[in-house]
Amino acid sequence: MKTLGYYNGKYGELEEMSIPMNDRVCWFGDGVYDAGPCRNYHIFALDEHIDRFFNSAGLLKIQMPVTKEELKALLEDMVLKMDSGNLFVYFQVTRGTGQRNHVFTEGPGNLWVSLTHEEIPDGKTPIRLITTEDTRFFHCNIKTLNLIPSVMASQRAKEAGCQESVFYRPGGRVTECAHSNVHIIQDGMLRTAPTDNLILPGIARAHLIRMCKKLCIPVNETAFTLDDLYQAEEVIVTSSSNLCLWANEIDGKPVGGRQPELLEKIRAALMQEFEEATQA
Repeated sequence: MKTLGYYNGKYGELEEMSIPMNDRVCWFGDGVYDAGPCRNYHIFALDEHIDRFFNSAGLLKIQMPVTKEELKALLEDMVLKMDSGNLFVYFQVTRGTGQRNHVFTEGPGNLWVSLTHEEIPDGKTPIRLITTEDTRFFHCNIKTLNLIPSVMASQRAKEAGCQESVFYRPGGRVTECAHSNVHIIQDGMLRTAPTDNLILPGIARAHLIRMCKKLCIPVNETAFTLDDLYQAEEVIVTSSSNLCLWANEIDGKPVGGRQPELLEKIRAALMQEFEEATQA
């Protein structure tokens, strides 16, 4: 075979393979992988790759569908089906299949394997490099499919009996929630984090700001801290599926409740806007 794929017991050429849309990798990038070279049908350092693979899955609390020994046997068997033994061996496990929800899908993960022909370079030819600032975890402003940090935070909130998890940076700066924006009422003013690279510029956030300005409520788009959050007159959470929620507890301690009339004024106005825009 020129290529070979595997998905939960099904085999085939890679271009013939398909996966269900509800595999969580499609929605969240929710999975881990490992890979290595194969020469003359021998996978190099296979035990080490499998150990790292299982460690990665364990750190994300992904339930493995196979044992280490079963995975090793599967990979060694698959390479023998290829028409050349010089290969790139790739394997990944995703958290499972289910309706899109940030919190974990129950049950074992989905196992993928792909084999493609590849020759390992001998290292004699020099290469050229560039430098790039490492910003891989500073792109919260992009609505990327790679949502594993949000998935883990959402699961942590669920296990604590809560509905959302508020992110903060070293130094205590509050940014956003796992899948929402968070705002506070402070001295009768709406305070919301600026739309820099540390938060997603939420659509519901923009509607909240516009509505507050329409209602002559001052708006301050500057960073605030955990202390500000704990001491806020009200705490508001917004997202496209929850236009205006309010919080009365954070980390097991009561918060807000000091500007109920202002909070209700904002909430009612946002819901009225939504109802008018979506009426039959």
